[in-house]
Amino acid sequence: MSKPIVVITGASAGIGAATARRFGKEGYRVVALARRLDKLQELQKEIGAHCSVEEVDVTSADQVKEVIERIEKKLGPIAILVNNAGAAFGIEPAQQCKLEDWKKCVDVNINGVLYCTHAVLPLMVQRNLGHIINLGSIAGHYAYPGGNVYGGTKAFLHQFSLNLRADLLGTKVRVSCIEPGLVGGSEFSVIRFRGDEKRAKGIYEQANALEVDDIAEVIYFCAAVPSRVNINTIEVMPVTQAPAALTVHRST
Repeated sequence: MSKPIVVITGASAGIGAATARRFGKEGYRVVALARRLDKLQELQKEIGAHCSVEEVDVTSADQVKEVIERIEKKLGPIAILVNNAGAAFGIEPAQQCKLEDWKKCVDVNINGVLYCTHAVLPLMVQRNLGHIINLGSIAGHYAYPGGNVYGGTKAFLHQFSLNLRADLLGTKVRVSCIEPGLVGGSEFSVIRFRGDEKRAKGIYEQANALEVDDIAEVIYFCAAVPSRVNINTIEVMPVTQAPAALTVHRST
């Protein structure tokens, strides 16, 4: 009997690619989705024949719908959807941010998840089987300077995941939200700092941050527990990171 199909968005690098490798190692039929086809093809060669790739922009509802329909028709029912695609653009204070950056953040982190979930969820409910795993962030719980809209989008994912569970009560469809802290080995900070690799590298220097493989292992764990178990939320930080004290501004 062949392993189930797992669809992973944002799989061209970082956590998404690591997650594809982790499921691929266990023999799952992996479908890796991202915009950069060349990177996906490299990943496909690495994982092997049980990996398929699809070039897609998750901010396009039409593209997402078309790809999901093609996967279901060509490969079979999607058992697991990992909504990993996400990004932050800039770390300026809210009053200095570009509206376009805010819109892009919402488009990828919220709309991308909505489009993918909306395309897959009815099929899972119809089959009474499936698992949606959303990639949140500790930024959805702990505010920090420059977090503004990015933190808001991750707070949305936390609550959206819980509300999905409420709607799905009585079905066998599971929903989980994984909320990492500082994770190295991805392109997240390079994108956030607008290509400034030196600044991005400095975030992780001597921090002993989590690695993308650590998060991939957590994602796989959520999917691999017995089907009677639903892991609602996992918040994970490196031991070198902890919530900070509240800040007070004192006038002079």
